[in-house]
Amino acid sequence: MSHGSARLTVHGRRLIVQRHQAGWKQAHIAAAMGVSRKCVKTWIDRYAAEGEPGLVTRSSRPHTMPTKTSPEVEQQVLAARAAHRDGPDVLGPKLGVPSRTVSRILRRHGVPYLRECDPITGEVIRSSKHTTVRYERDRPGELVHMDVKKLGKIPNGGGWRGRGELRSSHQARIERTPIGYDYVHSLVDDHSRLAYSEVLPDEKGATCAAFLERAATYFAEKGIPRIERVITDNAFAYRYSADLKRVIAALGAKQKFIKPHCPWQNGKVERLNRTLATEWAYRQAFTTNDQRAAALAPWLEHYNTERRHSALGGQPPISRLLPT
Repeated sequence: MSHGSARLTVHGRRLIVQRHQAGWKQAHIAAAMGVSRKCVKTWIDRYAAEGEPGLVTRSSRPHTMPTKTSPEVEQQVLAARAAHRDGPDVLGPKLGVPSRTVSRILRRHGVPYLRECDPITGEVIRSSKHTTVRYERDRPGELVHMDVKKLGKIPNGGGWRGRGELRSSHQARIERTPIGYDYVHSLVDDHSRLAYSEVLPDEKGATCAAFLERAATYFAEKGIPRIERVITDNAFAYRYSADLKRVIAALGAKQKFIKPHCPWQNGKVERLNRTLATEWAYRQAFTTNDQRAAALAPWLEHYNTERRHSALGGQPPISRLLPT
């Protein structure tokens, strides 16, 4: 098979040779075949040197590639991906390899995307929805996204993964002794991606209102003194809570709601929810619920000040805020 951009197949090259042997001039052959004179001479010379095998299509890959990534570096990248389960933007600086090179190595070896994998085992469990519609507000505080992530509490001693049990036996014990849920409330700034989260006992209106007050204080300390709009889904507490409406009014902000059944309109905080799950809640096997809750604040500090964000050009959220 010839290259996609090639003007001649093997049969066309053979025709050039046949016409040359019949006495045609090279210029006439080039005009008749619609190719350059150099192309005609190349195939005539190659046939003279190698015969019929010389007309077969060859790989365009160069004989030597001085800048090719070494097998040792590729194995380091693959080992780091398996050990840390991070993306190219994080693995690249850790290994001293360009992020694009890391991405190509992972694709070349058929390594699945993180979004398709279980956060603990790394096994492929799903595919993700893609969208080409993206937006970003012009300044910090112009729009913040608010949501709640519901997580099952961890029994003392850890869940079924930590205990090394079968899921069926663990599930049977949980059904006999329910342990309840944690509610992770989160607020994300649309422009900078600065995030604030807390683990709270419920998702009632008063709880949401108190959380928003603390989150606004946190944002002010980080360089976002004013929140202009708050967008949420259509949960009962968000839509009907008088406490939440009072806090939003006190902040001088307006409340917005997403269109029903369109969670991507609240996509910044939905993406944070997934990151929370993969990099905090299910990153390791916690043995107690308090242990997992205590790990949230340090991880959140890392998220805001150190973690590389592809949407921010590889910089952390704090890089988009003025020093306070």
